[in-house]
Amino acid sequence: MSTKPVVGNASSSTKDQDASRSATGERPTSLLVIEDDENISTAISEYFSRVGYTVITADDGLVGVQAAIENRPDAIVLDLMLPKMDGLAVCRAVREKVPYIPILMLTAKDDVIDKVLGLEMGADDYITKPFSFRELEARLKSVLRRARNVARAEDDDSEVPVVRGRLRIDPAKREVRIGEREVELTPKEFELLRLFATNPGRVFPRKYLLEKIWDYSYEGYDRTIDSHINRLRAKIEDDPESPRMVLTVWGIGYKFNDEQG
Repeated sequence: MSTKPVVGNASSSTKDQDASRSATGERPTSLLVIEDDENISTAISEYFSRVGYTVITADDGLVGVQAAIENRPDAIVLDLMLPKMDGLAVCRAVREKVPYIPILMLTAKDDVIDKVLGLEMGADDYITKPFSFRELEARLKSVLRRARNVARAEDDDSEVPVVRGRLRIDPAKREVRIGEREVELTPKEFELLRLFATNPGRVFPRKYLLEKIWDYSYEGYDRTIDSHINRLRAKIEDDPESPRMVLTVWGIGYKFNDEQG
């Protein structure tokens, strides 16, 4: 099996968009669709090709990971149920190799566990089948916008490391150190820690963190934040059971200890 570039039958408006992009030097947004259902994959590919995206498809998880690494698309639409390697494993593998590509997960299951696991593995959003293409496009634009905003924010203050006690965060290098020890964080863990450390003492409700870090309100799934916090504490705290940096504000959310100056 191989990845398949898809060229849609562009309408006149899409041709005008392409001509405009060529004139301005702006390249089309690239999209990788990892979906084993040929009908769904083709329909997504044709829709997004018509609205000006460059689309590549993969029909199993292993090929999808390879395509993500080799092509570095602007975004990925990832089915949860895939042959050879399921969507959760694909998400984890992609995050290890190319951590900052926005991932939108497709799931046919109306199961809280699958959705929460997807978010915890690093997906930026999810959408449940069946879905409308307009909703899928809106969700993709949202995660792409958020990724670009994060990149701009990092460019704006990339030369300003954040230092709180023994903790040092270098946004330019995406590097975190506790004393001399370098700490490996996932993209979401890094964003959470950076948000906390740049706002010591400020209390962040779980709902706010979901909207800020994921750019979407996952009603009923805010406990996924707790899982991220637990893993973050395991990496940065001397004693995760008695944290001194990222503190729990019971019934509300979390804050960074303002005594860690």
